[in-house]
Amino acid sequence: MRVKRGNKRTQKRKKVLKLASGYYGQKSKSYRIAKQQVDKSLAYAYRDRRQKKRQFRSLWIVRINAAAHLVGLSYSRLMAGLKKAGTVIDRKMLADLAVSDPPGFARVADVAKQALGQT
Repeated sequence: MRVKRGNKRTQKRKKVLKLASGYYGQKSKSYRIAKQQVDKSLAYAYRDRRQKKRQFRSLWIVRINAAAHLVGLSYSRLMAGLKKAGTVIDRKMLADLAVSDPPGFARVADVAKQALGQT
């Protein structure tokens, strides 16, 4: 016997078109084109959830480096000094400290300098 799918076909297509709502032109209206765009969009979403983590880490490093140069250290020397001092403060917290509390960041940098033997 032939199976005509009935209701399941409609449900599947409605699901895809709902995901495609807001897309431009045929990408939100035609099932075939919407399905292609939804597949591509979901692939981008999966990829970019991972890239977001890399981009934030990169942003934090740029901010820490800029603040470190203001107190006379490079990023790598600052991180080496903090590691030598046994400080458990991650890059996210350091970047926030650099932006919101420069004097506090300067005190952290002093700890790194002392650990490196600079003053």
